[in-house]
Amino acid sequence: MQLRFSVWRIGRRTVTLSRPADEVTTISMTTGMQFSGVLVPVLTPFGSDLTPDSAGFIAHCRWLLNQGADGLAIFGTTGEANSLSVEEKIDLLDALIEGGVPANRLMPGTGMCALTDSVRLTTHAAKIGCSGVLMLPPFYYKDVSDEGLCAGFSEVIERVGDPRLRVYLYHIPPVSQVSISLNLIERLITAYPDVVVGLKDSSGKWNNTLSVLQRFPGFITFAGSEVFLLDTLRNGGAGCITATGNVNPGGIRKLYEQWERPQADTLQARITEIRSVIQSYPMIPALKTIVSNFYDDPRWLTVRPPLLCLDNTQRQALMSGIAALEFSMDSNSACVAV
Repeated sequence: MQLRFSVWRIGRRTVTLSRPADEVTTISMTTGMQFSGVLVPVLTPFGSDLTPDSAGFIAHCRWLLNQGADGLAIFGTTGEANSLSVEEKIDLLDALIEGGVPANRLMPGTGMCALTDSVRLTTHAAKIGCSGVLMLPPFYYKDVSDEGLCAGFSEVIERVGDPRLRVYLYHIPPVSQVSISLNLIERLITAYPDVVVGLKDSSGKWNNTLSVLQRFPGFITFAGSEVFLLDTLRNGGAGCITATGNVNPGGIRKLYEQWERPQADTLQARITEIRSVIQSYPMIPALKTIVSNFYDDPRWLTVRPPLLCLDNTQRQALMSGIAALEFSMDSNSACVAV
């Protein structure tokens, strides 16, 4: 295969990425695929005026795919999605496609509180060829019934009305405070067996992930953290969609590739150790600190309020902590044609 090389300037760091020479002509022709493996909920970079930095976003997405990420779950919690408008998300999504990121590697988060916002973004994602969407329940109102949540998901699916649509449910009750129960999953996959195909479980509770795996064999279930990756794979799961994939895609991918080999438990212990250091700080600004250091670009430190970046003491402690583990984003580099 003939490869075309793209050179991206990210801060003061130059990153060279390879891609098939005919990629531009094939992007619009791609068809949906079933996600599995290691997906990354991509961080969103911002400029000093807090506008999304599309060039930095494209470059980081392409770097992640070159490190072996199987897909990109853009506009998730880690990407500060609920601090972005629908227009900003659509603009970034279109910029990714124009920047050479294949649509069929994208799983954008499209679930929002407003029904029409969810429909608009989901429709756009399906239209341009994304292989799936990651959908939060409408989360502003609490203590709503499964019947109400089912109606919310159903209304989006019916209004989009696109046979290409594939929905992955996003269960993150520590943040949304709205749960996706086993009974709700059953109702949705019974009503939409070809549309509602999977789930990301970010409950942080292994027993919940295991319950989904046991009750719905064949349902495409992802752990929300690489801490549970090996257990998920050993119980028939698809992989993980994990925030720390932004900085450790190669290490996490290595476990996914070798989970049936004798060294699997050692690999799991290694990626768990790295995550433990990172999540001892607020996760999003901590990840942005590491990425900023890697790209030598202080703009990556920026988060949108109400989040705050780490202070100097925290940043130094974090970088010292991961250095003590002999970990850096450079140490996990790979070269995979995107």
